[in-house]
Amino acid sequence: MSLFFFIIYLLYPSGAFAFDTSDPSVSLLQNRISNNFSKKYCNAIQNGFSKDEAMKSAIVKTENIISFSYNPQKKWIEKDDLANQISLQVVNDCGWSFGLIGKEGVNYFKTYFLEIYEKTTPDKNLSG
Repeated sequence: MSLFFFIIYLLYPSGAFAFDTSDPSVSLLQNRISNNFSKKYCNAIQNGFSKDEAMKSAIVKTENIISFSYNPQKKWIEKDDLANQISLQVVNDCGWSFGLIGKEGVNYFKTYFLEIYEKTTPDKNLSG
């Protein structure tokens, strides 16, 4: 009997459950999160918030949206990838208004974002 199951297993191996962060649904969710964050951050800057106030506000508001999201793909988003995309989005949307442009601006904002994120939400994970 066990030989029968072994042969069946060899002929029909169980499917692998590997997920790739290049999955389109993960990318779409990551885009929505970064667009949402960028809108909140850029609006706060335009409304006269300091960069620290704008960052904390955008992180908390975005975190609240993600926390209540039932999208199962959120657990596959890597924090570093999301921070990269958020940085690109912010620099493209409004970085010029506070002196951030190009790759240097993106790198600076990413470092700044991750630093403030760790201080603002030490017990949470923005991506899941």
